[in-house]
Amino acid sequence: MTASSEPMRGGAPARSRADRGTPAKTSAAATFSLVFGVAALVCTLTAILAWAGIILGIIGIIVGIFGLRMARRPNVTGRGVTIGGLTLSIIALILGLVFIAGVATFLNNEGAANRLQEQVDDLRNRAS
Repeated sequence: MTASSEPMRGGAPARSRADRGTPAKTSAAATFSLVFGVAALVCTLTAILAWAGIILGIIGIIVGIFGLRMARRPNVTGRGVTIGGLTLSIIALILGLVFIAGVATFLNNEGAANRLQEQVDDLRNRAS
């Protein structure tokens, strides 16, 4: 007698893989949430593409919310992937907003803008 044909403690026979039904699938929204979260964080950390990171972060959050709802369905997995995507998207969104607020504050400070302009002019004179 093999282990798969032996009855379980409750008296019910063990089921083979074919009898268990369809395997659970990871939701596409969960995967896209993670992809958008990673892309948003990479864009935000480059600083030049912070605006793109904010947009991708917002898209990642929206898709992540749909991914959490889809993960509740039977035979659908991806809750952990969705939470990871949501986390990365939220971090990217916050960092992008902080970066843009810092740049806006710096550029609105007349003294700082003048110092930056002087440094740019000095670099241009040295290159000439």
